[in-house]
Amino acid sequence: MKERIQKILSEAGYCSRRKAEELIRAGVVKVDGHTATIGQQIDPYKQILSVDGQNIYLNRKREKHYIALNKPRGYVTTMSDEMGRKTVWDLVSDVGARVYPIGRLDKVSEGLLLLTDDGEFANAMMHPKFHISKRYRVTVSSLVDDETASKLSSGVLIDGRKTAPAIINIVSTEPNRTVMEMTIHEGRNRQIRKMCEAVGLEVKRLKRIAIGPLKLGMLQPGEWRELTKAELAALRRAVTVNN
Repeated sequence: MKERIQKILSEAGYCSRRKAEELIRAGVVKVDGHTATIGQQIDPYKQILSVDGQNIYLNRKREKHYIALNKPRGYVTTMSDEMGRKTVWDLVSDVGARVYPIGRLDKVSEGLLLLTDDGEFANAMMHPKFHISKRYRVTVSSLVDDETASKLSSGVLIDGRKTAPAIINIVSTEPNRTVMEMTIHEGRNRQIRKMCEAVGLEVKRLKRIAIGPLKLGMLQPGEWRELTKAELAALRRAVTVNN
């Protein structure tokens, strides 16, 4: 059965589909010795697919990996970095497979990050139409009054577009510090920080504590674990329910 090259590279755990498109455009992906093109479909079991001269094999019975990582601050959500910064790959290189992140956490943010070598699962989790919730513990350097919390809840304008409604729960308050939990269903770039900035709040700490039904729990910073079958099933149900 023929599949798009981007999907094959993703399913093989080599890279994400987006990265695969970049490699194809760069001319380093070949099929049977010929330079591949965007959108090209091939049979990975009958044709030879290579990247930079390295043959890519798709095992029909290959076990897929689903990883939960507690990303510490100071790590970038990428598998390699030209600037030499610490990456999440440094933390999961002992998984035994080439997994890659589902979504992102910026360098100064921390918490739950999913990684996998299952391209279809990753795409489903990231697709905006599925509205998978993400919950964050957010510490800001001022008091959050009811009016500000209401603005965040109803949606604020960032990057020229209003955010979808969010769930805001105040955990604790002090004169110069508020801890709140924010649940959103979008995945826009640096969304939580931009939402807070839009209402005059400075984020001091940002930690993702849940993705859909999956919670960070007691996983320590820098540590990872495989998802249980029950957790994986719950995430798949969340995608189905929100479809």
